[in-house]
Amino acid sequence: MNVPKSDLKAPQAVLDELASELEDLTPELRKAASYVLENPNDVGVSSIREIADAAGVKPNTFVRMARSVGFDGYEDFRHPFREAIRSRGTDFPDRARWLQSLAKGGQLGALFAEMAACAISNIENTFAATDANAMKAAADAIVNARHTYVLGVGVNNSNARNFTYLADMAVDTIWTIPRMGSVATDDLARADERDVLVAMTCKPYRTDVIAAVETAREQGLTIVAISDSPASPIVVGSDHAFVVDAETPQFFPSSVSTIALLETLLAFVIADAPEDVISSIDRFHTRRHKMGLYQEEWKDRS
Repeated sequence: MNVPKSDLKAPQAVLDELASELEDLTPELRKAASYVLENPNDVGVSSIREIADAAGVKPNTFVRMARSVGFDGYEDFRHPFREAIRSRGTDFPDRARWLQSLAKGGQLGALFAEMAACAISNIENTFAATDANAMKAAADAIVNARHTYVLGVGVNNSNARNFTYLADMAVDTIWTIPRMGSVATDDLARADERDVLVAMTCKPYRTDVIAAVETAREQGLTIVAISDSPASPIVVGSDHAFVVDAETPQFFPSSVSTIALLETLLAFVIADAPEDVISSIDRFHTRRHKMGLYQEEWKDRS
């Protein structure tokens, strides 16, 4: 179904219209409509048979209910609700149920295409909105800092650790927090205006990240914030801010553009660092080669 987003009714508008028609509906249609009004999240994640069983009516009743408020059928009726879930308008569990409903409906090909389109779009939009000079300014702050703390929790913890792991090949002033068994605010206890905090979180924003950013501001650290909105609580008031696109059909925000942005920031850090970082990276890899940690070519073990 290719309904332009501009032509889509908001789910609440559909519900309001359905409520206004309630008294004029037949008893069976009213039963279906009442179920929708009481359980609107089910519309986007349930097949017509599933929702009919839950409401205690025949599937065709939902078709007729949809037509009573101007839709061609139930699929058209539930499209605004599915779009709201797809665009992160509901909680994670509802988005997970929606993904499973695609599998039940044999629509995994569409899901695959949408995942690919979102990943590409997220990266394009993020880089289009990111200024190279702003990236260099953030990299300058990291290179000149006494210590740089990279904060991510949940899925962003692995993103933060990957950034630190790669940076450690060249410099030893970049650390991931929170450390094992610690909390980020404790890890920042001795940090001050000589240090930098790189913090990341997307909707729904993690309160522990927000608290750490507030602590860092109070202690005078330079803040590099990465989030999915210019209104994000870690972006507002930060010294360097980068807004990433995190759109996805998945139930958690996408990390694709965050990872791409972090890789770019690291590239700027390496380019901006003193020339001896090259020798550090070279020693790192030479040592690994000598230890036999790399296999450069395929070997026939038959």
